[in-house]
Amino acid sequence: MPDLHDLSPSAAYTLLQNTPRSVLIDIRSSMEYLFVGHPVGSVHIPWIDEPDWEENPHFAKDVQSLLQNRFKDGTPPQDAAVILICRSGKRSREAATALLAAGFQQVMHIDEGFEGERDDNHHRGTLGGWRFHGLPWEQC
Repeated sequence: MPDLHDLSPSAAYTLLQNTPRSVLIDIRSSMEYLFVGHPVGSVHIPWIDEPDWEENPHFAKDVQSLLQNRFKDGTPPQDAAVILICRSGKRSREAATALLAAGFQQVMHIDEGFEGERDDNHHRGTLGGWRFHGLPWEQC
């Protein structure tokens, strides 16, 4: 099984800009994706979602379908560069491990996530994450 690669938010952004067969998948819950915000150009496929907060049993299949629809050049979809992002990098690591086990070859996750870890005041977004680094994001 291939190794999981950790990426900083800036390294992930650079890879996405320079790698045509790449995709950024936001795996957070629907509420997080819609109301907290998400990276511009990301695709939402939740790993764990409300109302039951259970792992998505179709996650790998959903990712495969996304890749098949996006990259129709005949190259196996499992060969595309898949970058996952969650809030702080923990769920994306779990989801990435599941994709590697399902046969995906180039799976990475953003180690700081979208909002980063909590600071001493229990606030996110002050110590790291996609937004902290000033990378493009939007809210619905």
